[in-house]
Amino acid sequence: MRFIGYEAQCRQLAEAKSDPDCAWLSEAPAQVVQQTLKDLDLACRQHGTWKVRWKSKARWRPSFRFPTAKHIPVERISRKWGRVFLPKFGWVRFRLSRSLGGSVKSATVARDGKHWFISFLVDDGLGEDGVSSTAPPVEGGDGPGETGFVSAGEAIRYWRLERKLARSKKGSNRRRRVVRAMGDLMRRARWRRADFNAQTAHRLTRDNAIVTLEKLNVRAMTASVAPKPDPGKPGGYLPNGRAAKAGLNKSILDKGWYGLETALRSKARYTGTSIRVVDPAYTSQTCSNPLCGTVDAKSRESQADFRCTSCGHVEHADVNAAKNIKARGYAAGLVVSGRGDPPGSVKRQAPRTIARGVGDAPRAAA
Repeated sequence: MRFIGYEAQCRQLAEAKSDPDCAWLSEAPAQVVQQTLKDLDLACRQHGTWKVRWKSKARWRPSFRFPTAKHIPVERISRKWGRVFLPKFGWVRFRLSRSLGGSVKSATVARDGKHWFISFLVDDGLGEDGVSSTAPPVEGGDGPGETGFVSAGEAIRYWRLERKLARSKKGSNRRRRVVRAMGDLMRRARWRRADFNAQTAHRLTRDNAIVTLEKLNVRAMTASVAPKPDPGKPGGYLPNGRAAKAGLNKSILDKGWYGLETALRSKARYTGTSIRVVDPAYTSQTCSNPLCGTVDAKSRESQADFRCTSCGHVEHADVNAAKNIKARGYAAGLVVSGRGDPPGSVKRQAPRTIARGVGDAPRAAA
């Protein structure tokens, strides 16, 4: 099968618009359709045509992007409201949740349930050098690892809605109402998660010169357990903790570690915070005592308790691991002053350097 690139598909699109059976293509903004073809071409070139799949109708949230800045002028109406001109739509009013802070490069319109949102890609003139992360930090044991974004009452209601969904007929009005109700619950959870990530990233990058993250393979951590057939029971399976693993996977994914990673990466561009990623291997089994450093799996007595078998050092297991991660972060590069400025710059106060689970860490060297 011959690969059809973006140029060939654009020619086919122009021919399709002249076909009476495909006249509906002319109703959509041309740049939106062309941008979709560009995204498809890029996905096929990066991942291969055989790995590109259609988006799921059940999971997909409708969205489209206007890539040309000169065709989407933005105006401020009042302190809380603005408007943007979208081709084929005209002027559309939207709520200004924050100042744009730069020149608009593109606009993406997306639907989440019954709500429509517009997001702008803005050029703020800042670079992205020296900022990378692969896992979210937790300061003082308080963070996304211990924060639930769905209340107990909402969890019960969602469980009941799942039961209603299983009993409803596909394509029925009742099923659509249940799906909308489930979407409303999950949308509130997503908003809470996004708000938590934004506030946490702002606080960490504002108050600290260095944030050390542990590199976690979330894909492997959330892999499901393969069922094992029971030889004594045809069609049955042996108990292997699959249900418990599914619950753990759901809990891990609910925390939104990647969302916090992205928020940290974005905020660090403004504060100059150095974000370092380290390998967490054996950090939970290593004694954080500077005079010891013994690695022994028996020192990890439980999920929360750490007692070194060599020197007797006792500490919370997560705090002990966080200190080891912080030490590896220091070893990953030179300590910078203030909020990431080169040595010699004058700062009013050097923020603290933290790691996962540690709040009282030494100050960064000026």
